[in-house]
Amino acid sequence: MPTRERRSACADRLTRACRPARRRRAGLLALVSLLLPALVLAGCGYGSRKQETRMPGEEFTPNGRKLSADSLTIGYFPNITHATALVGLQKGFFAKELRGTRLRTQVFNAGPSAMEALNAGAVDIAWVGPAPAVNGFVRSRGRNLRIISGSASGGASLVVNPDRIRSPADVRGRRIATPQIGGTQDTALLHWATARGWRVDPQTGDGDVRVVRQDNKEIPTAFRRGAVDGAWVPEPVAAQLVAAGGRKLVDERDLWPGGRFVTTHVVVSQTFLDRHPDVVEAVLRGSVRTNAWIAAHREPAKAEVNAAVRRLTGRPLPDDVLDMAWRAVDILDDPLADTLAAEVDHALTTGLLTSADVEGIYDLRPLNRVLAAEGRPPVDDAGLAVPGD
Repeated sequence: MPTRERRSACADRLTRACRPARRRRAGLLALVSLLLPALVLAGCGYGSRKQETRMPGEEFTPNGRKLSADSLTIGYFPNITHATALVGLQKGFFAKELRGTRLRTQVFNAGPSAMEALNAGAVDIAWVGPAPAVNGFVRSRGRNLRIISGSASGGASLVVNPDRIRSPADVRGRRIATPQIGGTQDTALLHWATARGWRVDPQTGDGDVRVVRQDNKEIPTAFRRGAVDGAWVPEPVAAQLVAAGGRKLVDERDLWPGGRFVTTHVVVSQTFLDRHPDVVEAVLRGSVRTNAWIAAHREPAKAEVNAAVRRLTGRPLPDDVLDMAWRAVDILDDPLADTLAAEVDHALTTGLLTSADVEGIYDLRPLNRVLAAEGRPPVDDAGLAVPGD
């Protein structure tokens, strides 16, 4: 693992104010009532509180001698920020590594339902955003899941009606939509507003900016009708708003050092990890090799993503929306742990959380073994690894 000096990294990257990562040891029992209504509803940004339904999953024919588990169920979204799962399944990278272990999938529309399935044992490994990962971890007191890899960075923007908002200062007094209360984009908007000295009630959304929590599928319609003046949303919704006449006022990548911040993680059930470490490593090999293929074949990978979206939803993304959204997302293996620490601090500073202990949320040992076998350096856990790691 990288040197332990990094385990006290600066968590709040936006303000550059150093806060030791260990400060989040305040204790799970101190988590007050603000946490559950906020984060239990939080997804990775492409779902909604109202849309908790699951889409039909798929099953892949095993080929070869099975690993320690008879079967494995993977959960993911039909979303560009879940490109690793979309491409890896479609191209057979995961099935190849799993050999004779039967691979099943479950497709979700929102993070909370994916976390419920993971906690219930209906899903073993899932692609989710930072908000549901943190929520699932703290609600189980650190017993039910671990983050084992990164998957995507970027892909979130504040898109506004250019006739009503021409500068950041014009956002004050306007109605700005986010997908979910306490979600990744909701936290980003509230933190951005707080950094400008504006006051917004984190629960009601009332204040110097009127935050409207709305289904991602409904936001483009609300934007076109003028019911909201803008939205802080993930891809491809941000690109859909631009196609509807909006303008990107804030690309969230511009707010982070190096333009990188975690959008999607890979998480695993702790029970499954304990019982089947070989299967987990097989999935991570498939993930790493999928991401390498995407990096080397950006245009074909984009087409594969859209083909998967069409297969799962019945409708592909328009070319202009797909192109813009694809450019905004970086696919990677590094979980960017220091940015998760920062996002937790953002939720604390905005009042969405009053206390959160996320030490132990990462177990990157399997990923680092896979990376070492590929001749690549290890990734860091920002001091939030399983104790003893």
